[in-house]
This record gives sequence, structure tokens and C-alpha cells, in this order.
Amino acid sequence: MRIDLHTHSTASDGTDTPAQLVSNAAAAGLDVVALTDHDTTRGYAEAIKALPADLTLVTGAELSCRLDGVGLHMLAYLFDPEEPELARERELVRDDRVPRAKAMVGKLQGLGVEVTWEQVARIAGDGSVGRPHIAEAMVELGVVPTVSDAFTSDWLADGGRAYAEKHELDPFDAIRLVKAAGGVTVFAHPAAVKRGQVVPEAAIAALAAAGLDGVEADHMDHEPAIRTRLHGLADDLGILATGSSDYHGSRKTCVLGEFTTDPEIYGEITRRATGAFPVPGAGGGPAA
Repeated sequence: MRIDLHTHSTASDGTDTPAQLVSNAAAAGLDVVALTDHDTTRGYAEAIKALPADLTLVTGAELSCRLDGVGLHMLAYLFDPEEPELARERELVRDDRVPRAKAMVGKLQGLGVEVTWEQVARIAGDGSVGRPHIAEAMVELGVVPTVSDAFTSDWLADGGRAYAEKHELDPFDAIRLVKAAGGVTVFAHPAAVKRGQVVPEAAIAALAAAGLDGVEADHMDHEPAIRTRLHGLADDLGILATGSSDYHGSRKTCVLGEFTTDPEIYGEITRRATGAFPVPGAGGGPAA
């Protein structure tokens, strides 16, 4: 089985619609794909309706969190999307995205970048507006060559010249809320130093003690030595180690299935989840 547990659609900051995403996942030879848009579940219905035969969909989200001033992302899988407390927190984060994006546009304008809110809104479309949309606007203007090049201290990285804060969850609260909604939590790209400051391993240990289920060890932003270290850390802490592409369509260079999750780890995730179940495509086999 080929299992990719971290992808994005136009419901947040990907360039594939949810329907295109599941179609492309099947074409890439995946057996299981997780839809984990930022702080939203809005893409579920379209993805499920378009789900190809022999592809299983894992519903999820990537939750925006902050710990001791450091931003981090928490992947949440197979939670009940209607659970009110978690739904309310996701809504608070989404509601703060527009004023935050407008603040960053203002900061960029103050730095001499001729980006406009109308341009960013056009790029975001119906998605949850975020930094990647602003970065793409900067690419359009020729300020940076790629979206990734906008995520530096000069521009949009945490603490960068054009960075603005938004409402974010405490990761310990995120774990509690996701568990209460029957879901499973995995710390996304925990050692992606190229994105900015990361939390220390002691913090990951504390999160594990609070119920964190796993860490995303195999990821494009982790060098081989870091991936090996994270697998070892997961073993030491008794938590799961996953692998994923973090696919965003054409917005990033990663491809579907670039990194994958071991079927036994996927099976353990599905066994732990009680809020929702993987959705097998028409003609597909039962989920693990």
C-alpha cells in the first residue's frame, strides 16, 4: 500500500480542487490519501463525491498552533467534524486569516512591494487565505522566484519583516480537542528548520506525554539525518512516525507520494480513531 497522509486542496492553500486532488492521488498510484487542509473541513464533501475506485480517503485537517512563541502545525485525522468545541476553534482561526493576511499585505507595501489585497484575494479564491497566497502574489510581481523563497526572515517567515500573527491553538489544547472529537494527532514537519524556528525535542516529549499520537518524520523539509533522528525519537517516546508529501499542487515542488506512511502505522491510526472512518472509493477494498 502507498499511503500519503498530508495533502492540501483549494479549500485552503492548494491548487487542486478536492475532486482533482483525489483524482491525481489515484493517478499517482496511491492507495490512501489524507485531505488535511488548513483549519478547515470544507473540502470533504467534494473529495468524497469524486473519490475514485480503489482509493481510500482519510479526512483530516492541519491545525495552526503556537507554543512558546514558535508556530507549529498539528495534523488531525478522523475526528468528528461536527464536534462543537473543535469546530469553534477552527472557526476562530479561519476568521482571523483575512485580517492577518491584510496586515501582511500592508507590511509588504511598507517595504516597497506593490502587492494588493485584491491580488491576494484573487489567488486565494474560495480557499482559506494564508501566507502561500501572499507568497504567490510576490512571485507574480517578480519579488521572489518561488513561493518557498518568500518564507524567509526578509519576508513571511515567523518573525519576518512582513509577518503578522493570527489566532492559533495551544498544541496541548489541540491534542485535547482532537481526542475529544475522536481523532488522532500527528505533529507536522516538526524539524523543518528551513521554515523558521522549531520547538525543541523536550517539547515534543511533553506533547507525547499529553497524548500526541505521532510525528511526521518523513517530509520534504527534513534532511535524511533529521528523518532518521525523528524515527528514533518516535521509538524512544513510544509514538508513531509517519511520512507524507505535504502536497499543494503546483504551489510547491513536492509531488503526491513523495514520502509515504508504513501500512502498519496507518492501521494503528485508524484503530485509534473513533470520530470518523476512512472512506473507501467505489469498488475499493475496506480500510485498514
